[in-house]
Amino acid sequence: MEMENVLRMENVYKYYGNRSSLTKAIDNISLEVQKGEFVAIMGASGSGKTTLLNCISTIDRVTGGHIFVGNEDITKLRGNGLNRFRREELGFIFQDFNLLDTLTAEENIALALSIQNVKVASILERVKAVTKELDITSVLNKYPYQMSGGQKQRVAAARAIITNPKLVLADEPTGALDSKSAKMLLEKFNYLNDSLKTTILMVTHDAFTASYATRVIFIKDGKIYSEIRRGEGTRKEFFDSIIDVVTLLGGDLNDAL
Repeated sequence: MEMENVLRMENVYKYYGNRSSLTKAIDNISLEVQKGEFVAIMGASGSGKTTLLNCISTIDRVTGGHIFVGNEDITKLRGNGLNRFRREELGFIFQDFNLLDTLTAEENIALALSIQNVKVASILERVKAVTKELDITSVLNKYPYQMSGGQKQRVAAARAIITNPKLVLADEPTGALDSKSAKMLLEKFNYLNDSLKTTILMVTHDAFTASYATRVIFIKDGKIYSEIRRGEGTRKEFFDSIIDVVTLLGGDLNDAL
């Protein structure tokens, strides 16, 4: 069975600043993510991991190289094409949830579909299915201020996957959650990944969070430092392997322990 590439980065560079003070945020990175993978990217702050995510999500433009999502070179997209790509091919989950305060959970989740002109009956059906999977049916009529952090993040996850995106990008998704809510969210990510074959690319500085992924890529100074795969081992064993690399990487990743 041939693996299907959801994401392919070829010799990507991202520089900031000018000639006299050039920061190489991403320094010649090439990587691939296959359909149905759950990949975590780890690195100290300033390592380039957030820039990497911003280039894939088209928030930042690359200085050089190519990024393909599916078979589309997204570095060439402009205007309407870019908007369509963000809307239809990507799902986003942010650290601070990014829910609209004036909408209920249900409206927040449905918004992405209503923008795509999906029929109302179909929207309600899909919202019902995804909220059941993420265990948030009870908060559908609540506003963000009435929900816990964990509930808000699961609503955000529902909003991200409802459009069936090729790729879900998660930036420090557990950053604002207590450990119990974080664990619940990550178990839901595993469920989405296993059962619905959702492809997830997650940036985190936290080893526990990363241990739920199937592969972890470590970034240092804008380059890929190393990568490890979970394989057949347990999550606990994978966590220990991640800690080993984190220890070698040193720096301010020590708060990952």
